[in-house]
Amino acid sequence: MGASSDVPALRRGLAVLRLLAGKAGPVTASSVARELALPRSTTYHLLSELAAAGFVTHLPDDRRYALGLAAFELGSAYLRHDPLERLAKPVLRRLIEHTGQTAHLGVLHGRETLYLIREQPPNPYLTVTDVGVRLPAQLPASGRAMLAHLPAAQVRALFPTRDSFVDRTGRGPANLPALRRLLAADRRRGWAVEDGYITPGFASVAAPVFDHGGRPIAAISTTFPHRCDPECTETWPTLATETRRAATDLTTRLR
Repeated sequence: MGASSDVPALRRGLAVLRLLAGKAGPVTASSVARELALPRSTTYHLLSELAAAGFVTHLPDDRRYALGLAAFELGSAYLRHDPLERLAKPVLRRLIEHTGQTAHLGVLHGRETLYLIREQPPNPYLTVTDVGVRLPAQLPASGRAMLAHLPAAQVRALFPTRDSFVDRTGRGPANLPALRRLLAADRRRGWAVEDGYITPGFASVAAPVFDHGGRPIAAISTTFPHRCDPECTETWPTLATETRRAATDLTTRLR
């Protein structure tokens, strides 16, 4: 295939990725072909090539296609550049002024949470969630705050087997049904919470940050020393309210 024929194929491949990115969930190949006015054979060829490169995930049980891990990695790479961090830093600084606790900004990187920013109070305590650290996304509140707003099929693609679930402290979801129950609760509540999933004696609350299309592109979290049931009333709601307000502020700034 010559260079002249490569360009239309590239354009069609990018059109497929843009279409999948704009959908709320996985779609069928016939839907892609219809919306892009492509022959079915061409559509299947493009989807196969994109899947082989990791940019598209094929969900055989549903006979549908969704964005793959490589697409998430590109999105995370873009978010690691200046715009998101520049907008988020003053938001996080105001958050720690109100809470006196450590605040983080994280993004999804595959099935991991990647921390981009950590802002600390004057007398900080040591935590593992430093800038550049990656943690299994199903464990920290920041990861679950984002996962809770992804389509169920995408979550299944990220965590296809029990081996996908990494354990740190013996706490947290160990399989997909357990994760789905937690995500449903996080979604209803509007914020995620974990207690000792990452470090014993420390807890965190987190709220998602959305892009203009309503997709979760980051999360703001507050981490603090804690030894209490997640339903205890004197600490969680106050910190969660402040954290959620900060996430809403950043969502507004991004839009």
